Amino acid sequence: MIVSVSRRCDIPRFQFKWFLERLNAGFANAVNPYNSRQVKRVSLLPEEAVIVFWTRDPRNILAYADDLVTRGFRFYVMTTVTAYPNALEPNMPRTSKVLKAMRELSQKIGPDRVIWRYDPILLSKITDENFHRENFNSLAQNLAGSVWRIIISMYNEYRGSKQRLEALEKMGILSLIDADIAGLLSDMAKSAEEAGMEIQSCAGKEDYSSFGIKPGACIDSALIRKIWGLEIKGKDKNQRPSCLCCQSTDIGVYGLCSANCVYCYAW
Repeated sequence: MIVSVSRRCDIPRFQFKWFLERLNAGFANAVNPYNSRQVKRVSLLPEEAVIVFWTRDPRNILAYADDLVTRGFRFYVMTTVTAYPNALEPNMPRTSKVLKAMRELSQKIGPDRVIWRYDPILLSKITDENFHRENFNSLAQNLAGSVWRIIISMYNEYRGSKQRLEALEKMGILSLIDADIAGLLSDMAKSAEEAGMEIQSCAGKEDYSSFGIKPGACIDSALIRKIWGLEIKGKDKNQRPSCLCCQSTDIGVYGLCSANCVYCYAW
């Protein structure tokens, strides 16, 4: 079983003590976010589960990485680093500390198990094409050698994020803009290549292959097979139609993340 920890909230950053308690117990309960009466017991036993972490700050995982490996847990870590202005990401850890933790984690578990997400790519007056080119290239160079895969996606509008961004526009803090996506993505693909990284897109309706960005999966059956020799079949039908992730069970809960990123779909 693949256990997602978590698309819905940043468990590694904000609820890691709870997660360690569930590891010790050997299971967690996954509650259907649309029907709280539907509860599924999810095994967290090391011989039964592969854990996929999603986080903005991997330092808690880093602190317990040796213990997790010693106990036989199979896991890889996806860390989102965008280094956006505070107006968009009001409660982020310092980028330099996150990058340092990613490099150190890579030394412990290997660069194939430390994945960087630059997600979402939000184009605004304070995060325009030039911002993304310089920002992405700087982050890529910082992680070169420690990360082999980078996953990107363009911003998708959700009701909550739309309202929050509109509020910032009314305050004169930012406004969304159109841009030359082709040129930007091509330059990002070149930066990734120069840093020795494979670049993939996440759940995009558009095909970016002509820019050097192939469609990919965050919860990736091919990666799991490569690392642990496990065969995971079946697409996750609970995700967007264009999502290529394999089946997994998420143990997170919407609304628990305190990062408060303005563009986020999960609150």
